[in-house]
Amino acid sequence: MNKRQGRTTDQLREVKVTFDAFGYSSGSVLFEIGKTKVLCSVNLNLGVPSFLKGRKMGWLTAEYSMLPSSTSTRMKREISSMRRNGRSVEISRLIGRSLRAIVDFSLLGERTIIVDCDVLQADGGTRVACITGSCIALQVAVNNWLKNKIIRKNILTDSIAAISVGIVSGVPFLDVDFSEDRVAEADFNFVITKSNKIIEIQGAAEGAAISWDQFEKARVIALSGIEQLFKIGEEYFSETISVTEDIKQGSKKCTPFFSLKNRQNLEI
Repeated sequence: MNKRQGRTTDQLREVKVTFDAFGYSSGSVLFEIGKTKVLCSVNLNLGVPSFLKGRKMGWLTAEYSMLPSSTSTRMKREISSMRRNGRSVEISRLIGRSLRAIVDFSLLGERTIIVDCDVLQADGGTRVACITGSCIALQVAVNNWLKNKIIRKNILTDSIAAISVGIVSGVPFLDVDFSEDRVAEADFNFVITKSNKIIEIQGAAEGAAISWDQFEKARVIALSGIEQLFKIGEEYFSETISVTEDIKQGSKKCTPFFSLKNRQNLEI
């Protein structure tokens, strides 16, 4: 099988997760995959957008940004130019709609979950790293809200993970870094639930058109990468929460998610 920098074509880069990156956040993690490092935090605010007022439902919104020194050439802060970068807006929306797909807003009341994603260092796959990291941070936050009786029931219906696949010299490569991405003929981003359902697939050919067979191979290794990410979670978060009355009484089936009772830094 083809290799690149010591990895096979279907192998993830090294993954590391550090919890409680922000002391004042409901849930936060520093998520690292290879040299890409993203800070993801989750907080809960009163109120919802105007189109939801009076409906007794919650909302989730996300913001994505790259810090000035996250790339080899310093980036200008968006606040300095008084306008948001189009790419940042697009990725913010992707993160938001990905996470909204696994939240039961009818259990949240008229409150808004705010997800902040800041790229500390970019080496390919920042958007998918932010989605995976944000899901972990959201799970931490929900666990804390349950413990502190801010919410009464588990609002999460599933978990998600995301990964990129690039087609380089006709061969699909999982979890491409920047050096691979810049020469790829096509690249795709897969956002998949733990129950193996599709939330979103993004992708395009950047050079020559690709075949359906190449796309199918990309899909297969993407799912293997998603499985690897969930396996990492299962190895370290084996216990599930059991703090809400509906779980204790068995009155409602809730999808188990990671318990962080014994938090630790993870490295694989």
